[in-house]
Amino acid sequence: MEAIIPYLNFNGNAKEALSFYSAALNGKVTTSSTFGDANMAEDDSMKDKILHAVFEAGDLKFMVSDCPPGVSVKSGDQVSLSLNFTDAALIESTFNALAAGGNITMPLQDTFWGARFGMTTDKFGVHWMFNHDKK
Repeated sequence: MEAIIPYLNFNGNAKEALSFYSAALNGKVTTSSTFGDANMAEDDSMKDKILHAVFEAGDLKFMVSDCPPGVSVKSGDQVSLSLNFTDAALIESTFNALAAGGNITMPLQDTFWGARFGMTTDKFGVHWMFNHDKK
């Protein structure tokens, strides 16, 4: 069995979210198709919406799509994405990048379990957890 791959659904702003994550996580979209590409757009407003995309940054990978007409999600409440870091400086910069425009629910701090840990909800409503186990 391979690692679980989170799948994020958006209410029409998946392209914007992917652009944000590309910058914040120093990654890229490796695969992307729109409802128009697949001839699945019910009207012109759906032509450029994301049917399916894959985002990758190092070993991090997740998939994304916009919801089809008549379907919506309450972003982020059902999933937290946990990022584990081996570099102390990288956890700080990534935390700050994903927190921009969002809501910090637990600032990065040293914990009783010997890690630096924090949580934020980004501007798209996705919950992120950050962990750096200290040596």
